[in-house]
Amino acid sequence: MKLYKLVLSLTIVVLISACDDSNNSALNTPIEEGASLSIKLVDNPGDYENVFVEVIDVLIKYESDSADDNNGWLSIGIIEPGIYDLLELTGGVNLPLVENEIIETGIIQQIRLVLGDSNSIVLSGESEARPLTTPSAQQSGLKVMVNEPILPGFDYNFILDFDVDESIVVAGNSGNIILKPVLRANLEINSGNIEGVILPVGLAAEIEAANENTSATTFTNDQGNFQIAGLSEGVYTLTITPDVNSTFEPIVIDNVTVTAGDTTILETILFE
Repeated sequence: MKLYKLVLSLTIVVLISACDDSNNSALNTPIEEGASLSIKLVDNPGDYENVFVEVIDVLIKYESDSADDNNGWLSIGIIEPGIYDLLELTGGVNLPLVENEIIETGIIQQIRLVLGDSNSIVLSGESEARPLTTPSAQQSGLKVMVNEPILPGFDYNFILDFDVDESIVVAGNSGNIILKPVLRANLEINSGNIEGVILPVGLAAEIEAANENTSATTFTNDQGNFQIAGLSEGVYTLTITPDVNSTFEPIVIDNVTVTAGDTTILETILFE
């Protein structure tokens, strides 16, 4: 099973709201007068085989420096609307939603991820997808508080972390499985990453980075690669736990330093 988890420096629980009309004037600003906006989607893990969600749009609630555009919702659109398996976002893989859109200076107050209704889930140990019920209010937009000032000439790269484990709710004895999405957001420039490789290839392992303030977990991909992104600057303890079917003992690595805007690349971690 492919799983991926990030805990992000800016943590926000999703708020659900209706979608307002928007205008796109701030997205047509010349680059010398504005800034570049990119948004990508990653996955916090959950104990499932697949979690398929239909992503159809991204909007921002934007207070621009132009009085005419204040407090409006802007539809940015996404690179390729479609149905995506969140659990494929592992080993440093992410889903680019928006790339290098030009916006005016001002403040991004919120980001809204808009879903369709073609969502489904494959439970652990099963092979057939079950419908993932999505209340209509959630389809209108998953709202994430940001409140990020936008200055001219800068690149603003946001990570949206879709927390699968918190987002899936089994409705009592009815058998219905409900999608109540929880998203968190992080600006990459304010955080750092940890990357590494675990051998032997094919050994599934869980990797947790933790300190007194936060913890984040991810899993290796098929090649043994892993990445934990969006970590606050600081010193972490890394715990690598092999699959329960393995005979290997966990490995603990102390004093892993994360610097904002950088990736800490570890030496190859070998289980033998």
